[in-house]
Amino acid sequence: MRPAFAVGLVFAGCCSNVIFLELLARKHPGCGNIVTFAQFLFIAVEGFLFEADLGRKHPAIPIRYYAIMVTMFFTVSVVNNYALNLHIAMPLHMIFRSGSLIANMILGIIILKKRYSVFKYASIALVSVGIFICTFMSAKQVTSQSSSSENDGFQAFAWWFLGIGALTFALLMSARMGIFQETLYKQFGKHAKEALFYNHALPLPGFIFLASDIYDHAVLFNNSELYQVPVVGVVVPIMWFYLLMNVITQYVCIRGVFILTTECASLTVTLVVTLRKFVSLIFSILYFQNPFTWWHWLGTLLVFIGTLMYTEVWNTLGATKGQPQKEAKKS
Repeated sequence: MRPAFAVGLVFAGCCSNVIFLELLARKHPGCGNIVTFAQFLFIAVEGFLFEADLGRKHPAIPIRYYAIMVTMFFTVSVVNNYALNLHIAMPLHMIFRSGSLIANMILGIIILKKRYSVFKYASIALVSVGIFICTFMSAKQVTSQSSSSENDGFQAFAWWFLGIGALTFALLMSARMGIFQETLYKQFGKHAKEALFYNHALPLPGFIFLASDIYDHAVLFNNSELYQVPVVGVVVPIMWFYLLMNVITQYVCIRGVFILTTECASLTVTLVVTLRKFVSLIFSILYFQNPFTWWHWLGTLLVFIGTLMYTEVWNTLGATKGQPQKEAKKS
């Protein structure tokens, strides 16, 4: 029952989180910092109350290791959200972040000296081609949709290119963090909930450097149109309502993934998260009417086929069908 409940949390939380993030970004494209700060603050407070037991519980993993992990996690979160300021459309943002397999494989080969099968290299090639197609077509859209002035067109493309650079950096940094986290778990054991708390609590002082931007957007949020919250009947500025819902759905999403990692194999977690991204992408395109050509669809299809090939999901499902029911449950 718990795995099914976790899958429900992942789809409900993560998919709705993308909706509220896009609602925020469409109204105020530069609001990434205040969104990140709100998410970190909420999860840190919840973790301080229920995981750290008001600071009385000592961490199983030494703080100095968390400090390194937190630096990477904070950087990835800020850069990913800031990329939305740089003419990066939400569908491209989601597709590009699905390329984490590429970054994981590259750094795994370089740092951990791993070697992979030809099948996995082929799957990564599909993901790479798919992301390239979507990125190339999005680049053409940015230049065609910008002002007819050649100067403005070049400026829009330059900012978009910087956004692609930011997403690439965040992708590689996230993969490096994953490798570092993997080595920590091997040494000290898995403490996912503890890591979730410290990854969100320790970076909070870093938001001091972003305080002016956060304050400016708080003022903008205060000046947004009023909205009456259903059921409760309270009237609040609509941007604050979107932010609150984004934070709550982000927490629901993370909790769902956390339960999955403790109840299911990593393959199952990867498959659920991949399918969730696909559903979020489809909804974003249809509901927000984001420009999406047949080339984009082809690139998206290649990305998700490559991801499923990498997880070897069909091989595992085939093997599971051939096992007795008791053994299938263990796997």
